[in-house]
Amino acid sequence: MICPPKLVKGSKVAIVSPSGYSNSEFVNSAAEIINRRGYESIIYPSCLNKHFQFGGTDTERLFDLQKALDDEEIDAVLCARGGYGANRIVDKLDFTRILQKPKWLIGFSDITTLHSALHKSGIMSLHAPMTKDIHLYEDSESINRLFEILDGVFSNHLLPGHLYNRAGETEAELVGGNLSIIYSLQGTPFELDTNGKILFIEDLNEYLYHLDRIMINLKLSGKLKNLKGLIVGAFTDMKDNANPFGKTAYEIIREHVAEYNFPVCFGFPVGHISNNMPLINGRKYRLSISDKVEIQ
Repeated sequence: MICPPKLVKGSKVAIVSPSGYSNSEFVNSAAEIINRRGYESIIYPSCLNKHFQFGGTDTERLFDLQKALDDEEIDAVLCARGGYGANRIVDKLDFTRILQKPKWLIGFSDITTLHSALHKSGIMSLHAPMTKDIHLYEDSESINRLFEILDGVFSNHLLPGHLYNRAGETEAELVGGNLSIIYSLQGTPFELDTNGKILFIEDLNEYLYHLDRIMINLKLSGKLKNLKGLIVGAFTDMKDNANPFGKTAYEIIREHVAEYNFPVCFGFPVGHISNNMPLINGRKYRLSISDKVEIQ
């Protein structure tokens, strides 16, 4: 996997919105914070456009993202927000030039589609906070770690144990992101390859029965059996029916991975939360789980 180079003072960061439309206050604030960090932010039109729920039409969003990926003067591409829409343009993207001049693509949630596409092309990408979180939590650990990675600094993650954890140690390439997006890519050219990998997952606002359906799909499609490890992040604002499903999100996941032997970490701070820790798609990580968890 190709690791994009670190940024330096004056490096240019493009801000685009390949999915949902963005809040201009968040975009402008994030741009100012990026500038204060010593980089130069460039806001692309899609960040301030609105076409129904999207950040512009498919054509406009595709044009901006492709332009940012192709531009040799751009050193990183920050997606303004997730929402929905990346899947409408992903098959039209051309990664030829980014392979020639790799750069970080930054985002999470719906941006999981783009992370998976870049992974297929052999380029690491950064599952990390976007403009809203940069605006709201400028001084948080997750935002500081985001900029550390851009500066070429890769720190370990240490966290306490969890009741549902399965102990073990493994080292492998990390892949993953939003679980519903991973599910939606099944059977497409951008389907996530989990064979011999550490998978990390998170989700937001899904029905518990649908989470169960997704986990069964991953099991039946063979996505779980050859994992080296599993990192379970935040499952935020999950919903239930009037007739309860009977299990929590973590209980559902634990049930469906019980037959396997790979180490499992529950409660890692990644996802739709205020302290959304950056993780690098495609980077090799060591996962150690005992009474505590270390990811390095």
